Amino acid sequence: SVIFAGHLAPPKANPDEIAIETLNSVLGGTFTSRVNLNLREDKHWSYGAGTIVWDARGQRLFFAYAPVQTDKTKESMTEVSKELRAIRSDKPVTGDELTQAQSTLTLALPGEWETMNAVAASLGNIVRFGLPDTYYDTYADRVKALTGRDMSALAPRLVQPDHAVWVVVGDRAKIETGIRELNLGEIRYIDADGRVLPAASAGSR
Repeated sequence: SVIFAGHLAPPKANPDEIAIETLNSVLGGTFTSRVNLNLREDKHWSYGAGTIVWDARGQRLFFAYAPVQTDKTKESMTEVSKELRAIRSDKPVTGDELTQAQSTLTLALPGEWETMNAVAASLGNIVRFGLPDTYYDTYADRVKALTGRDMSALAPRLVQPDHAVWVVVGDRAKIETGIRELNLGEIRYIDADGRVLPAASAGSR
């Protein structure tokens, strides 16, 4: 099964953008992120899972994703939900997690500008997303200046599991019962072309 859980997030050109990138790095943006370590390294239910904040000029998508074993679909959805809820409440970003995320984001910068095309693309992003002209000049310093308090203040505003829409692609006959037991809300069936199907005619997929 392939699991997605997402909701809208603020545009890229917002005052918290660098903090958003940092928080996402901890939650699901890197191999050592919470979501991946949980589902891949601890549970062994997925080859790779995480979270993404898409870039956009307007409202954009924040989502968790997890391709998982069919027989662990329900359990994986539960773990994803736990991670989304934990980072905003009882399990805030730790000092070690923040330090690692800061290092990951800042040390990656030289590799992102190895070619003229890459530099041009970054400059294009400034125009495309309406970012300040000094966005990249001050990026590393702003990442390093973030604190655990900043992460704790941002998490409840960025990560909103109660507003998430879940999309699960898989063998309906094997996963539907478990998904229903989670009581996440109304279930809709969608075909390969994105058309919503009546439950009675949705078949087994």
